[in-house]
Amino acid sequence: MKSTSYYPVIMTDKVAATAAFYRQHFGFEPSFEADWYVHLQSTGNRRVNLAILDGSHETVPAAGRGRVSGLILNFEVEDADAEYARLKAAGLPILLDLRDEEFGQRHFITADPNGVLIDIIKPIPPSAAFAAQYAAGAAPE
Repeated sequence: MKSTSYYPVIMTDKVAATAAFYRQHFGFEPSFEADWYVHLQSTGNRRVNLAILDGSHETVPAAGRGRVSGLILNFEVEDADAEYARLKAAGLPILLDLRDEEFGQRHFITADPNGVLIDIIKPIPPSAAFAAQYAAGAAPE
């Protein structure tokens, strides 16, 4: 398979509110907008996309209808500290405080209106123990 695009789709019963959340706090703008589906693109990088879908819509097979669960969206950023301060000041819930991980991340976790976890990550050099687990050339520097 040769993919031409990839993006997550959040199934929810709060399409408009969820789209508004990602627009307000994460710099997305709609490239398509209906009451049952919103396709969002990052204003900072047009290759970063996210979709919001009414989980009861007829295009979703009956067996798969519902709401999102068990999902973490990872956003890699240049400055996790600045994003932490900005989102905390905006009143978003901080479920995991900003911290450094030995596996090579400085990050924190918040959540969207559906409970979808959002991990804001700045790659950092891993500890020696974790560096050995990365493929050649893949470890953050």
